[in-house]
Amino acid sequence: MRNDQLINKLDWQVILIYLILVFGGWLNIYAADYDPDVNNGILNFSMSSGKQLIWIGSSFLLIALIMLLDFRFYDSFAYIIYGILIFLLIVVLIFGKEVAGSKSWFELGAFKFQPAEFTKFAAALGLAKYLSKSTRKSSDLKVQSIGFLFIGLPMILIILQGDLGSAMVFGSLILVMFREGMHPLILILGLGVIILFLLTLLVSQTVLLIGIVVVTLLALGLVAKSPPKIAIVLIAGLLTAGFIRSVDFILTDVLKPHQQKRVMSLINPNADPLGVGWNVTQSKIAIGSGGLTGKGYLEGTQTKFDFVPEQTTDFIFCTIGEEQGWIGSFLLVALFSTLFVRLIYLAERQKSSFARIYGYGVASILFFHFAVNIAMTIGLFPVIGIPLPFFSYGGSSLWGFSILLFSFLKLDAHRMQVLQRW
Repeated sequence: MRNDQLINKLDWQVILIYLILVFGGWLNIYAADYDPDVNNGILNFSMSSGKQLIWIGSSFLLIALIMLLDFRFYDSFAYIIYGILIFLLIVVLIFGKEVAGSKSWFELGAFKFQPAEFTKFAAALGLAKYLSKSTRKSSDLKVQSIGFLFIGLPMILIILQGDLGSAMVFGSLILVMFREGMHPLILILGLGVIILFLLTLLVSQTVLLIGIVVVTLLALGLVAKSPPKIAIVLIAGLLTAGFIRSVDFILTDVLKPHQQKRVMSLINPNADPLGVGWNVTQSKIAIGSGGLTGKGYLEGTQTKFDFVPEQTTDFIFCTIGEEQGWIGSFLLVALFSTLFVRLIYLAERQKSSFARIYGYGVASILFFHFAVNIAMTIGLFPVIGIPLPFFSYGGSSLWGFSILLFSFLKLDAHRMQVLQRW
């Protein structure tokens, strides 16, 4: 395909949304970093906004490289890319630099990068490759088990690095498995485990265990009429009771102290208002103070005086809420929503199963980041430290998201061509 043909085949609706988000994020990074008492312009490269502009420019170079690659590269080298990133996750555990309690960064002089950000792209590719090439149906237990291995391996390695937030992102790829034929019961069970975990934090374990016993006895009397069904009900009851009893172990032995405090602050935000609850409290104050139309660009008082920590990264949404108000926040959410709907549409129109599955992987990862990041800032989810796609400050995240998105746009531009190996 010639370059002029490729340009015409690219989905410019998605590209336009990408550009609005990237440059909108850049302006808000400057606003979050702005100090009215210091004459620092938006192009000052000692500030976050100046550094982000360098990352934006280098991202455009990466996008140009993606457009030059043959579209069959992704299918042919999916497993190799996945293997390389898994190797880097292992290496960073040994030689990586610890930042904010997570040993997940490589540092070469002034240059730092986080392999986990690029592993999302690799995991989406690897899962798409496996599911599209499997001779068995995606609903087959063996296929699903290997699919979960593609998702679970990077999760485990990243948890070992101490970065629980980044590890959780890979769980969003379960939505891809669901689209490709995974039984809805597995998804329902996963959601049930999350709900049960939260209930265990809110309700006495004794009350929950009594409730499990009552539900198990009712199920035995109403549903279980044969020995196999009786066995299933009893096993389910025992596993549920065991999970409830294991929550204390998860909180005290699996999660780190700062992660324990974040989970508990979700349940009781006022338990430590000057400690772990400070970020969320100040974030909600900043967003609420913006009202309908906001205080105006560079006029946010919470922003100016650094009440909200990490405001250029994890809490960038506060800047929009305070300075642009409900209207600005709504427009940002609407923009992301349009992007997700468009990505699902593009995924469904693919001629190859590999491109379709990968497209759903892109949409799932971006949606998880969007939903959790905004939920963090308004106190609906524990603070786990993940950026708002294309909007938050950070080179590794912007590079990772750009590669993830534009690799799919490259595949979509060639959707009418038969996807064959080189």
